[in-house]
Amino acid sequence: MLHVVIFLVSLGARAIRAICRRRGDLVIENLALRQQLTALKKDRPCPPLEDVDRAFWVALRQSWSAWASRVVIVKADIAAMDLFTVPTASLRLLYGFFIIEHGRRHILHFNAMFYPTATWVIQQLRVAFPYDSAPKYLIFDRDSIFSAAVFEFIKVMGTKPIRTSFFSPWQNGTAERWILSCRRELLEHVVIFAERHLVRLVRSYISSRAQFGETAAGRFEPRVQLESRFEES
Repeated sequence: MLHVVIFLVSLGARAIRAICRRRGDLVIENLALRQQLTALKKDRPCPPLEDVDRAFWVALRQSWSAWASRVVIVKADIAAMDLFTVPTASLRLLYGFFIIEHGRRHILHFNAMFYPTATWVIQQLRVAFPYDSAPKYLIFDRDSIFSAAVFEFIKVMGTKPIRTSFFSPWQNGTAERWILSCRRELLEHVVIFAERHLVRLVRSYISSRAQFGETAAGRFEPRVQLESRFEES
């Protein structure tokens, strides 16, 4: 059945491009957008892709080279937070804490501490989301520092807390990828001495990524208030 759907959609897309040579791509683009709207209008809070939907996109990929640029990915109003360790010159472990926004991978907040606590994490959330600017969803793992107090504070902010499953770092993939990039491009090449040293280097790293234009590709872009927020925390 799926092979038949793929064949028919592929044949239809090629026919449209052959008949409407000047406007063929526009017609197919409208068809792709309408299919996505149909999927989103299903009477479910999170409508899954069905076999017919998958067959449609497989066929479109085979017959239209620009298919990927017309896929609408909804990531608005979702953020993630995580901790990672950084060894220092004194052989102590320093903990870096950051919050990243999913839409365009904005680093909303970064700070560091040798012995972070749940109270400290709550303070970082206050600094990162002032004046009712909290996202709709906040993703984080099951680290013990994200205790019940942190969980309740996130709900008080008007945000829905989403914990990942045990031993499932891929469920917070956006944050995990940023940690890997930060380690590979910065932390593996320097020796960290203190908390402020790490904060200053990472802030410079985030700003340099934005300066060289990587935000145009949906990578990392700090908010204008980033520097002042470091001073507040």
